[in-house]
Amino acid sequence: MGIRILCWNVNGLRAVLNKGFLDWIGKEKPDILCLQETKVHPDQLPAQLKSIPGYESFFESGTRKGYSGVAVYTRLKPREIRNGFGIPEFDSEGRILLMDFGDFRLYNIYYPNGKASPERLGYKMRFYEAFLKHADGLKKKGEGIIACGDFNTAHREIDLARPKENEKVSGFLPEERAWIDKFISHGYVDTFRLFEKEGGHYTWWDYKTRARERNIGWRIDYFFASENIKNRVKSAFILKDVPGSDHCPIGIELEES
Repeated sequence: MGIRILCWNVNGLRAVLNKGFLDWIGKEKPDILCLQETKVHPDQLPAQLKSIPGYESFFESGTRKGYSGVAVYTRLKPREIRNGFGIPEFDSEGRILLMDFGDFRLYNIYYPNGKASPERLGYKMRFYEAFLKHADGLKKKGEGIIACGDFNTAHREIDLARPKENEKVSGFLPEERAWIDKFISHGYVDTFRLFEKEGGHYTWWDYKTRARERNIGWRIDYFFASENIKNRVKSAFILKDVPGSDHCPIGIELEES
């Protein structure tokens, strides 16, 4: 038996509750479920989301209500949980949960969106660098790293339906794509591309244009694994038919050590 880890930007945890979320968990039975953009403080959560039978739950939210936020539901007991990089500028937005499972470290991160302004793009790029420095620090100690979440950037032209039209749009800017190149050059692999080399596979579709119906999407949600653990990744997949958010869930199967 392997370890099944799923990841999903739910675009509001309370909203997805009314769209079959608990039934979906019961069907998929992940060992670990990482959520982003929960948009909720723990004290606002209904009881059935605070505690799901069989799972421990952990939540991180920012200082701004109804914004950002990440959560983890896990059957495996973590040795340690951290909720940030130790940098107030980034930790205050509630985007980071880092969990130590002994034989691997798992980052669940909702990376910033750079579309709003040049300032937010700068924030996003600094956040990327802070994350890379943090992950590299653990990797240098021999830790196996898995990083999942909404990275808010499509890496290559095959990772979005209309690359030419989006070359000057945050999420596909040269500097954003170059950072993913840099990340990979530091010894991390895009797990989905270990198993699927073709395009047409997306994880986010614009609500307003009903892009999902036409599969005009972007692949901006990822599982990355450090080179020292990539051989344990037995599959990586996109659950494109799961409704409830403008993103769909993604996942990996990890061989037990």
